[in-house]
Amino acid sequence: MAARPPHGQHSAGGNGSEPEIPGRPGVEPPQLEEPTEPRGPLPPKADQTKPKPYSATGEEVDTDANVRAQTGPYLTTAQGLRLPDTDHSLKAGDRGPVLLQDHHLREKIMHFDHERIPERVVHARGAAAHGVFRGYGSATSVSKAAFLGKDVETPVFVRFSTVLGSRGSADTVRDTRGFATKFYTTEGVFDLVGNNIPVFFIQDAIKFPDIIHAGKPHPDREIPQAQSAHDTFWDFVSLHTEAAHHTLWNMSDRGIPRSFRMMEGFGVHTFRLVNEQGGTTLVKFHWKPKLGVHSLTWEEAQIINGVDPDFHRRDLADAIEAGAHPEWELGIQTFPDTPEQTFEGIDLLDPTKIVPEEWAPVQPIGLLTLNANPSNFFAETEQVAFHPGHLVPGIDITDDALLAGRLFSYLDTQLTRLGGPNFAQIPVNRTHAPVNDMLRDGLHQTGVHQGVAPYHPNSLDGGCPFQAAAAQGGYVEVPVETPKAAKVREVPASFADHTSQPRRFWLSLTPVEREHVVAAYTFELSKCYENTVKERVLRTLADIDPVLCSQVADGLGLPAPDPSGRLAEVDPSPALSQVGNSWPTQGRIIGIITDGGSGLDAVRTVRDAVDAGGMVPLVIAPAGGRFDGDGGEPVTVQRTFANARSTEFDALLMAGAPARGSDAYGARDAKAGLGPATGGGEGANTDPRVLHLLSEAYRHAKPLGGWGAGAADVLAAAGCAAGSAGVVTDDDPRAVLGEIVELLSRHRVWDRFPAAAVVS
Repeated sequence: MAARPPHGQHSAGGNGSEPEIPGRPGVEPPQLEEPTEPRGPLPPKADQTKPKPYSATGEEVDTDANVRAQTGPYLTTAQGLRLPDTDHSLKAGDRGPVLLQDHHLREKIMHFDHERIPERVVHARGAAAHGVFRGYGSATSVSKAAFLGKDVETPVFVRFSTVLGSRGSADTVRDTRGFATKFYTTEGVFDLVGNNIPVFFIQDAIKFPDIIHAGKPHPDREIPQAQSAHDTFWDFVSLHTEAAHHTLWNMSDRGIPRSFRMMEGFGVHTFRLVNEQGGTTLVKFHWKPKLGVHSLTWEEAQIINGVDPDFHRRDLADAIEAGAHPEWELGIQTFPDTPEQTFEGIDLLDPTKIVPEEWAPVQPIGLLTLNANPSNFFAETEQVAFHPGHLVPGIDITDDALLAGRLFSYLDTQLTRLGGPNFAQIPVNRTHAPVNDMLRDGLHQTGVHQGVAPYHPNSLDGGCPFQAAAAQGGYVEVPVETPKAAKVREVPASFADHTSQPRRFWLSLTPVEREHVVAAYTFELSKCYENTVKERVLRTLADIDPVLCSQVADGLGLPAPDPSGRLAEVDPSPALSQVGNSWPTQGRIIGIITDGGSGLDAVRTVRDAVDAGGMVPLVIAPAGGRFDGDGGEPVTVQRTFANARSTEFDALLMAGAPARGSDAYGARDAKAGLGPATGGGEGANTDPRVLHLLSEAYRHAKPLGGWGAGAADVLAAAGCAAGSAGVVTDDDPRAVLGEIVELLSRHRVWDRFPAAAVVS
């Protein structure tokens, strides 16, 4: 699939034949002067869509989705009154006092004052997209849910988010990510509200306020924002060792995904599926990205947080606009529904545990494709309301104590954020199944109900609505037997193992991934003030793995404690590692560095080949504009030496040895003084910012390539000598690109920096 927006617009300054780069703000380029001729609103871009029109009672409306948008050419009040002026308040004379009768001022300011709703307490920072889910039919033996049937297509809305940060925080912080999917099925809404980590910090929802209060900024200073590198978080998790498994995942590369598109999702809890015959199966849900699982390095994440704090949401929107539609397979691990609800000794009701995929393979049951961006962030992404209790026939819950608490919490959240009990009538939340409830009135009621008897039973409305048995599609909970028991605040003994699963995770990682875990623990704990907290964490790490503990202790300058007992004997699970496979390169971003002085034909060739391969080519040059001096097709510049940073690119290519930019001096751009020492050779006169780009990308194990006179010298001057791991030079630009794409399919040049033997 070519990486091009389907709306036919081209990169700025192009002539219609260049690859189309995502990011154009509107469907038409603006004119230089302020428009004065009345016209209707522009349509949305082709990559955008709106919630499909449904009534407040779930009836499909045969109308254009744009009916909810502004349609006329003239400015009006909220009641449709046309306005001749919105720049000046109504005053008693041009210098006089503002008049109380200015109804337009009152309405405009009143609405502005209330544009914000309370942000989510957790998962406040999010991005979302529309898409479609297509069932494979492979789940029909275990679930009667209609949307899982073969080739059944179901509209979806998916929201990704961070947990700890506020709406204004950065995307690429170390944190757990939410992966919430709203399926608009024919039987009602099903919400699969999960995370990118398969386990959670706690086993019981009553402790959820505790872990969130610990992870949030300190209440006295309101710092640090959107991160766990502080005393209160580590104080809690070191005292509360059931958090050790999730904490280890967070300290791994999984805590800083490269992209939402390259992020796994998990339902976390064990669910119960029901088939047509009433048979039940316990399952865990998995989302597997088609592009593979990939993460940022810690330094990349730190740079991005300053350079582009919207990195993840921009990446998602740009990929969809470019036609590189993200895809995930939904899979399930299945387990017999026994009274014990365990599998191979693992308690399936414990949300701090996983079942290794080698023991219970993930079976694909459908494909999710995100193919459209929202038209309005507030109306859709901000107002979408998920709830684990939104279920459909064929999917039921279990007695997971964390899940039970979530069933209460999510409804309370919507009442506070969305102004009342009718949040399901907001367009993005509307079901695509008919609604005939007996719920009435309340804030923001948009349904106009008929009848006089909103109660059951009734005769005044002819008995309607009638109850539906299972045969008529009614949702019937599985009649699970509850054993005789006393009311207690306890957990089963199986919940007490807090070390074997994190030990399996550690042993399943490759050496380079273990290095990253050591670095993460060391960094986070070094930000804690209290040594007692650090020492307590080291005691937990000692019971997971002595090597992990000793390496972190060395970095903190503290002694490594001995394990408190015998280490758990576990087998590694290779499925837990992100390293070692090859993946499609669709949507990856390749920077092409040139000064346009020569070899533009090669730049065009490579640019077009990148585009044809479903990736996004971005030309990087000393200044903006375009190159057209050789008489060939113009080449538009998308990035400059001043505004480009290596973190935006998955790979970099050098077209010869680009000259210095006219702004390459410290007072204009401090990066011009940050290049590595160049020594002699052709690279000595290269713009320092190019050397900085290359050396930074090299540090982050990204593929680098070059062709033409001086390219190898520039790479060498940046400390990336041709022939070293992942550095490709050749006279043929196509050959260079071919090798770079092959390297890129493995995400990074993993063997560029061998791990220390001590963590192998």
